[in-house]
Amino acid sequence: MKQVLSHKNTNAIISLDLLSQDMIACSEKMQEVVRKVQQIAKVDCIVLLTGETGVGKGVIAKLLHAMSSRKEGPLVQVNCGAIPDSLLESELFGYENGAFTGARREGKPGKFELADNGTIFLDEIGDLPFNLQSKLLHVLQEGELTRVGGTKPRVIQARTIAATNNNLWQMVLDGKFREDLYFRLNVIPLDIPPLRDRKDDIVPMVLFYKKKFEKKFGFKKMCSREVLQFFCDYDWPGNVRELKNTIERIFVMAPPEKIITQEQIIKYYLSTDWHSRQQANVRVSCLRPLKEVVEEAEAQLISMALERFGTLTRAAKVLEVDTATLSRKVRKLGIKSLPSTKK
Repeated sequence: MKQVLSHKNTNAIISLDLLSQDMIACSEKMQEVVRKVQQIAKVDCIVLLTGETGVGKGVIAKLLHAMSSRKEGPLVQVNCGAIPDSLLESELFGYENGAFTGARREGKPGKFELADNGTIFLDEIGDLPFNLQSKLLHVLQEGELTRVGGTKPRVIQARTIAATNNNLWQMVLDGKFREDLYFRLNVIPLDIPPLRDRKDDIVPMVLFYKKKFEKKFGFKKMCSREVLQFFCDYDWPGNVRELKNTIERIFVMAPPEKIITQEQIIKYYLSTDWHSRQQANVRVSCLRPLKEVVEEAEAQLISMALERFGTLTRAAKVLEVDTATLSRKVRKLGIKSLPSTKK
């Protein structure tokens, strides 16, 4: 297991001077992302951000805007998956008087108009309804739009940043996303790596968000070295969003002692979220002897715990059994590659 508790991580936050954007890039992979952002921001072209949910695509979009020549203009964010399909066209492109029942008498500008001379961030672009994709393509290609119920084109000058956690090309192959729109959006692709692939960012993030929540809630907490290592060992399937929410939850739920312990993390977070995710991986596709299924599920869960947490002691705490019991099950189930000591 790689040791990631070096003091150099904390220094890297300051050297990058990105705290105003809640951006922490201490790992080499994220520093490379920042270098690309600095290069891309200078050029007024479309950017497609990809990566798993919670990796910070919205933060990268803000950083691109803040470093661009349009930084004095507005940054308008649109979650394409959060707006009902029936309203999305008017939200994006605006509408004229009388366009539909309930429309404002004076009409209403859409998000693209509001982003004029600035940046529009289209999050969850893969959720854009197929029937609107051709209109978006026209706006991106021609730099003009027509409001719903209108006839007069309006010229707009907004930089477009799109983001998705979907495989857009697979959606193209499945007939769910327009090929021409895909290529129009994919001018400058930028992939954000998941947190499990940039472990050097974890400790600085924990300290950064800890400080924010100390200010928000009005009391201080300390994380032991064991807790920081515990955070580094975890894979964070929800990425930065999950890490941030975990720290906030522990601040609220843990007892008032100043030191956050590993036991508190297990009790107030991993005992629910982590267990439910692991249990969801167990599948039964046909009728089999119950004993076989139980042993298979146990072997799967124990193997995951050992792989993720490194030692029998840590795995036993998470699985809520004593170390001796877990050791017997490991031998009985024939689980291999058992770490014998803490790394």
